[in-house]
Amino acid sequence: MEVVQVPCMNGGIGETSYANNSLLQRKVISMTKFIAEEAIANLYCNTLPRSIAIADLGCSSGPNTLFVVSELIKEVDKLRQKLGHDSPEYQVFLNDLPGNDFNAIFKSLPSFQKEMSSQLGPGAGPCLFSGTPGSFYGRLFPSNCLHFVHSSYSLHWLSQVPEGVDNNKGNIYMASTSPPCVFKAYYEQFQRDFSIFLKCRAEELVAGGRMVLTLLGRRSEDPSSKECCYIYELMALALNDMVSEGLIEEDKVDSFNIPKYTPSPSELKFEVLKGGDFSIDRLEVSEVNWNIYDGEFNTSNGFSNDGYGVAKYVRAVLEPLLVTHFGDAIIDEVFHRYGKIIDDRISKEKTQFINLTISVTKKG
Repeated sequence: MEVVQVPCMNGGIGETSYANNSLLQRKVISMTKFIAEEAIANLYCNTLPRSIAIADLGCSSGPNTLFVVSELIKEVDKLRQKLGHDSPEYQVFLNDLPGNDFNAIFKSLPSFQKEMSSQLGPGAGPCLFSGTPGSFYGRLFPSNCLHFVHSSYSLHWLSQVPEGVDNNKGNIYMASTSPPCVFKAYYEQFQRDFSIFLKCRAEELVAGGRMVLTLLGRRSEDPSSKECCYIYELMALALNDMVSEGLIEEDKVDSFNIPKYTPSPSELKFEVLKGGDFSIDRLEVSEVNWNIYDGEFNTSNGFSNDGYGVAKYVRAVLEPLLVTHFGDAIIDEVFHRYGKIIDDRISKEKTQFINLTISVTKKG
């Protein structure tokens, strides 16, 4: 199963859409955007380009899609005014898999550009947008054409389910009960994919170009640690409960594995240094609660302050994968049970996602 065919987030603007269930991702972007702003500020001050080409990889659709881009452009505009320079032109490439809801993004551009015009200083350069469908585990752009690459919450997705995980019975991801060969298969798939990603971006970025990547990870060197696997172990519980009741075939669960890997900081650093094309400027670790509502967001946005709310944003991400494998008849019941399980656990335990953010510069 190739990721180019599956997983895109739930499109549209419905109750289970990614657009309406992406507050977690918005919070992570807000927490880490100072790193991206620092990187693009250094890029601009060191090179003073007449035009800046920015690529956002794994942009998805919804309110988060243009958020980072707007913050990066505002950062450059603030600097060029401070330095008394003419504004560069901005070329923005929005990338995701072909199944992404690009139409929703394009429909939002006129209002976005109008809002940006009101926020930027006099003489701000034009912001030109292009959609670039395709997998980032391959070339997307011409050589030496990008100045800045950003990606948030996308690079933990693998290009495919690793080979050699057929004996991961009763699990849908790496788990405490998975045999050692499963962890080995997942890690080796991550190594292959991430090295290809770095090599492709090294071809596409100009010398001195910057890249800021945020992905789900773990602090621990143990790939079965609770901080990266627990949320999927709970989904496996819901699925296996339905197996015991005869609602799902056992073989269906045993043959389903999520194409994802959450690296440790040392694993991420190792891959970047091994590739040799980039120097590391920053590598930061942050965390966010599964239940992200902490008073910062108003509950009127529809986010439910319980396990069912957590299940909704997981559904917005995983539903396409589940439907492809299990069909859509069981989906509502799976996520109802999943929400109930999560609701019980978050009332008793501290549950967090670990985020890794790495900022790198292309050598040359």
